[in-house]
Amino acid sequence: MGEKGATVDERIALLPPSLRSILERYREYLLFEKGASDNTRAAYDNDLLRYLEFIARRGLGSIDQIESDHIHEHIGLLSELGMSGRSISRALSAIRGLHKFALIEKESRVDPTEYISPPKTGRKLPNVLSIHEVEAILEVPDVSDPVGNPYGYRDRALLETLYATGMRVNEIRELTISRFVYDLELIRVIGKGNKERLVPIGRTALDWVGAYRIKARPHLLKRGRPSGDVLFLNSRGTGLSRNAIWNITKKYATEGGVEKEVYPHIFRHSFATHLLEGGADLRTVQEMLGHENISTTQIYTHVDRQHLRQVHREFHPRG
Repeated sequence: MGEKGATVDERIALLPPSLRSILERYREYLLFEKGASDNTRAAYDNDLLRYLEFIARRGLGSIDQIESDHIHEHIGLLSELGMSGRSISRALSAIRGLHKFALIEKESRVDPTEYISPPKTGRKLPNVLSIHEVEAILEVPDVSDPVGNPYGYRDRALLETLYATGMRVNEIRELTISRFVYDLELIRVIGKGNKERLVPIGRTALDWVGAYRIKARPHLLKRGRPSGDVLFLNSRGTGLSRNAIWNITKKYATEGGVEKEVYPHIFRHSFATHLLEGGADLRTVQEMLGHENISTTQIYTHVDRQHLRQVHREFHPRG
């Protein structure tokens, strides 16, 4: 769900029927009764689809099943994803509106947003994996038969890259082969706002990516269906969806015996935390993460590329 490139209607169609119905009626209400502007409705579409896709992933099929804990968890994830307080407040406003509408429509008996406030200034520490837990997950994929089971090599390379670079899920699903600078052990990552940053990948992950490209990726390519040079492919020879990457991380966490809630972004948190715990300076880690307040030019003016590689090699557990 929520695959980038899908239209609003396509994303709505993927929701469970009850959630889809209440959202469609609420959208009509905003348009015909509230007279909301195009910009307001577009913002609500984005916020509410993200919210209901999250709810659906939790196995809930109707709005009446949603409790305040689910909303707290969603808001917490938005904060961990780096959304500004203003954006989170807007999203919470959209969610409140939907739940109040559900009460009016008698689709819900209570309003779970009643006592929920936007997160206060000062971020909650994100969930992270220990180094042992990361390694337990990384060791799970079966790489014994790249021809019969190319997914093992793909998934190992994917997980290694997530942890080695701290990339966001959208960044890694759109990652192309041409963005690797192999001799410098760097990746040109296209982040939010189409901003480019240079991120070290480290030898371990780079070796797994190379092994996947040579041994397994050719078996995922489909004749007559060009993949461009997208690195990580699905069984149809096209790029992985957000949901597929989500499922991959959860699958191997479960099989690796990790009891924490594991999702793609937790590798980003773990990447940053382990670097900082190892002694890396905060500014360098910010550069690697590509936070929104750092422009593309700062990659070159504030942090020397050799220094980036050296810090990553010195402080990252698998550098």
